[in-house]
Amino acid sequence: MNARLFVASLVLNVFLIGAVAGGAGWLIGRSGVGYSLESAGGQLPANDRKAFRQALREVRRESRQVILDGQQARREAANLLQQPTLDTNALGAALERARNADATIRGRLEQRIVEFAASSSPQDRNLLADALLRHVGRQRPITAKNTP
Repeated sequence: MNARLFVASLVLNVFLIGAVAGGAGWLIGRSGVGYSLESAGGQLPANDRKAFRQALREVRRESRQVILDGQQARREAANLLQQPTLDTNALGAALERARNADATIRGRLEQRIVEFAASSSPQDRNLLADALLRHVGRQRPITAKNTP
């Protein structure tokens, strides 16, 4: 195996391991450790937390085929990288299908979070906002007091 193919295979394997771990988390209804909007649901009061997680599970269940299509596209990309002659067009197309599946799922999850937030209390929205700000690595800005 030549060095270029080995490096490409190594990079793809790391990518695939991350994708499988993320996909598995989605399918079982858990988000990874961190400060994403999804993980912020764990900080909500019990009833709201249950409703939040249920809403995200519904998105994943409804999107199961899209998730599977993305996984299949990654498998196709891995297979193409292992071929003696690299078909860059086919590889690019497979990776684009995987990327589109990821973007579709993310968009659906975010839309469901928007719907949840629209019917939530200001306190619950603040918890979600704090998680989002931590996720992007910023401190929550200090709000100025209204003075007469």
